[in-house]
Amino acid sequence: MDVKSFLSAVTFCLLGIGAFAQSPAIIPQPVQVQYTGGAPFKLTAATTIGGNTAEAQQVAQQLAGYLQPATGFHFVIRRMGMIQLNLLSRRDTVLGDEGYRLTVKSGSVQIVANRPAGLFYGVQTLLQLLPAEIESPTVQRVRWSIPACSITDYPRFAWRGMMLDVSRNFFSASDVKRFIDDMARHKYNVFHWHLTDDEGWRIEIKSYPRLTEVGGCRVQRYGKWGDREAPQADEPATDCGFYTQETIREIVAYAAAKNVQVLPEIDVPGHSSAAVAAYPELCCTKDPNVKVSPGHNFAEWHDNGTFTMLTDNTLNPSDEAVYRFLDKVFGEVAALFPFPYIHAGGDECYHGYWEKDPNCQALMAREGLKNSLELQSYFTKRVEKIVKSKGKKLIGWDEILEGGLAPEASVMSWRGSKGGIEAAKQGHYVVMTPNDFVYIDLLQGEPAVEPDQTSYKKVRLKKAYSFDPLPEGVDPKYILGGEANLWTEKVTTIRQVEYMSFPRAWAISDIYWSPKGTNDWEKFVPRMEAHMKRSDVGARNYARSAYDAIVTSSNTNDTLTAAITTEISGLDVYYTLNETLPDAYSVLYTGPVQIPKGDVTLKVMTYRNGQPVGKMIALSREQLLKRAK
Repeated sequence: MDVKSFLSAVTFCLLGIGAFAQSPAIIPQPVQVQYTGGAPFKLTAATTIGGNTAEAQQVAQQLAGYLQPATGFHFVIRRMGMIQLNLLSRRDTVLGDEGYRLTVKSGSVQIVANRPAGLFYGVQTLLQLLPAEIESPTVQRVRWSIPACSITDYPRFAWRGMMLDVSRNFFSASDVKRFIDDMARHKYNVFHWHLTDDEGWRIEIKSYPRLTEVGGCRVQRYGKWGDREAPQADEPATDCGFYTQETIREIVAYAAAKNVQVLPEIDVPGHSSAAVAAYPELCCTKDPNVKVSPGHNFAEWHDNGTFTMLTDNTLNPSDEAVYRFLDKVFGEVAALFPFPYIHAGGDECYHGYWEKDPNCQALMAREGLKNSLELQSYFTKRVEKIVKSKGKKLIGWDEILEGGLAPEASVMSWRGSKGGIEAAKQGHYVVMTPNDFVYIDLLQGEPAVEPDQTSYKKVRLKKAYSFDPLPEGVDPKYILGGEANLWTEKVTTIRQVEYMSFPRAWAISDIYWSPKGTNDWEKFVPRMEAHMKRSDVGARNYARSAYDAIVTSSNTNDTLTAAITTEISGLDVYYTLNETLPDAYSVLYTGPVQIPKGDVTLKVMTYRNGQPVGKMIALSREQLLKRAK
């Protein structure tokens, strides 16, 4: 071999090693990615985009819309282009309905799929292969190139959802669309819309206008959720918000264009203060003084985890008028949402007023119901018949298992995975959403530096990433998939929604999309960091809590010590005990720190390569002692 041939061979090998060694910053992680080492595809103003069918051209038009703001290029969609989107004439059994194959060469990009959904997801991956500046809403002067590669990709689970609670705090239609945008770019496909609760009824029902006129409004309050003042008798309710049916149709269509289906939730029979405030005759007590809650405490919680409602927020299961009401409500809801399921809630229903009500007791005797759990089951079975009569299927929180599951109901398992396992073993379909892994309203880091939440229970990023929706010993055909759920008692803006959602929802998208066993924490971190940079460019918010120190303490023989760890490996932790701010010249943490007696504060900060990456955490000796207990 001559020198020129030898050098060419070495260069080819080095290119190949570099190509295969790099880790793609794609979230969720594709099934197969191969970087071929060839010259990249260069995106220019002369690039053409094509689609082989009318449906493919619609997705091509979406791609052009994604590319235009940052590149400044105006693309004309045609049948054939340098970037080509093709729907297959012969079904590829590997890809299913949402999979795709993406091939990038120096002179062409091709995405093929069985269905438009697959083309759409191929587009999302293609965008993630471009420089981070593609996320910018304004023109960026960069060289746009896409690495040569071959990707085969398809989802693990069919149901990949995110839930947004708009009852506790109302979000505008534009905020909801922004939430859907973020879902779609990470291949979530079910938007679970929690539309009713004690704090607000947010969906227009033309048959019952007071649901939004009264139930969609509450008195204005500020301050800590749960400690707010209760509504006064004649106080005007000025904090209002609801979606008209026209707006809902608009949002449903917007979501559908991004391959996101919308699951509406009407939470019954509990969590119904807003409905009862509008129509008091719906509850057992018929109490005209029930108000839409502005975040005040209207329940007493007991040490054993049970609670007593101080006002009646529950629909009356013995009143036929309630079922006529629900028939009209679910009829209008079914007409607005094409998704085959309607979520009917069923969670945290207080039975105390039922147990005192003579009509409920008479119904139980007549139907042979042994307890109030079976009475709720009776209610749910009636609701299922109503929902089914509208051409829909019922899904509810795992409490609907108690007292006997409705014949064809599906279960959303939130109190751990136990309910989902039980439902699946009974032959019912399940969506796994256990709060200890995928409730993204819970704390994601050190409470001293995180936004105040309703619970001090934590779902750290690394824990969310460890979740597997498919439990051992359960038939996979009954596990539809899972969700990441965001309750909004203390989430008031779309920026805060993003802070609570990301990066945890990025991690969870890996779990629901990527093949079982491929989630690797150490490899996820650099992908996450790449998406943080993209989010910075796109003005999307996210949390950096995974970089913060984790401080635990113990008190043995009156000696208080603090141990410090981190979720992300390779970080240096510096600390002080002398009231100064820690920096890279402070004491480097190497093992448990003994906390001296007196008015002492431990201050901690994480660094990487000499630069701060986490928030400063300050914990007094008193706080550490309390934590040790």
